[in-house]
Amino acid sequence: MAPAEGKRFAGLLNEELQALQHTAKMRRFHAGQTIFRAGDPGDGFYLVETGRVTISAAIGASESRPLAVIGPGEFFGEMALLDEAPRSATATAETETRTYCIGRDELLALLEQKPVLALNLIREFSHRVRSLNQKYIDEILQAERLAMVGRFARTIVHDFKNPLNVIGLAAEMSGMDMATPEMRNHAQARISRQVARMTNMLNELLDFTRSTSSQLLLASVNYAEYVTALGDELGAEISDRAIQLHIERPLPEVVVRVEPQRLSRLFYNLVNNAVDEMKPGGAVTIRAALQGNELVTEVQDSGPGIAPEIASRLFEPFATHGKQNGTGLGLSICKKIIEDHGGKISARSEPGKGATFVFTLPLSR
Repeated sequence: MAPAEGKRFAGLLNEELQALQHTAKMRRFHAGQTIFRAGDPGDGFYLVETGRVTISAAIGASESRPLAVIGPGEFFGEMALLDEAPRSATATAETETRTYCIGRDELLALLEQKPVLALNLIREFSHRVRSLNQKYIDEILQAERLAMVGRFARTIVHDFKNPLNVIGLAAEMSGMDMATPEMRNHAQARISRQVARMTNMLNELLDFTRSTSSQLLLASVNYAEYVTALGDELGAEISDRAIQLHIERPLPEVVVRVEPQRLSRLFYNLVNNAVDEMKPGGAVTIRAALQGNELVTEVQDSGPGIAPEIASRLFEPFATHGKQNGTGLGLSICKKIIEDHGGKISARSEPGKGATFVFTLPLSR
């Protein structure tokens, strides 16, 4: 071994490795050549002189995942020597590579004689384990971020489907040759409402990602008139899916301070969630009553009820159970809306007898 090579070799772990300079074997590998495979016996401890080596582990039957790239002045293959177990990964030369291979007996004998060298090896193992753990933590966080983006995208697509259908039908109706001015005005009004609804939905999603509650833009509304008008729009929308909307009257003729667009988002979420769970021919019922200084509203459906598996997590973000559309974000948004208004929301259900969502609004703020 040349002096320069010996110096690099010795400085890799500790000067104590100088004792192995004369017994280490030089091994050369071509680019792409396998140095050892997972499952092979641990017959040597490798120090890279020149080139690069990729350490990879098998994932499934036909896929492997790179774990690390070892360059000049670094070592690999030590774990199989120390625990006397087969190789846990595969080492492959990325480029033309020269390594020094130290046998198991020589290394173990040196570790017994030199406790400091053993300590340095343990420190190096710890560093590698920490680095590998951090790598996987970073990958998991990145995967979770991408998954969350996907969930938000699916939520937007799901929630936008209904208003887009309404816009499409209204535009088709207004473009008909036989359409009267009254029909065109009605279609234009429906399109405007749905565009406003979609804008509100996007703002609500942005709101949901913020850590603090947004400032409400409150307006005084007659609750009976508000729910009746909203019910007409909702009823027309869900009738296309063979679901009926019933509003129990009389509704309380009280004036409440709310943000109408955000509250309508809550109604749309509750009704459409119910419709998603029901077969054609089902019904959704809205009722309201005064209880002390609160206005209590119920949205009841004739669907299968709330699955016990999801009942305790119903209002958590992305909590779903066997639902093909959406991600469960809708009920989390409902909770945020009603809490921003100073109220509360809850749900009750009996299997096979539908679900009832109950929310409250204060009569004075």
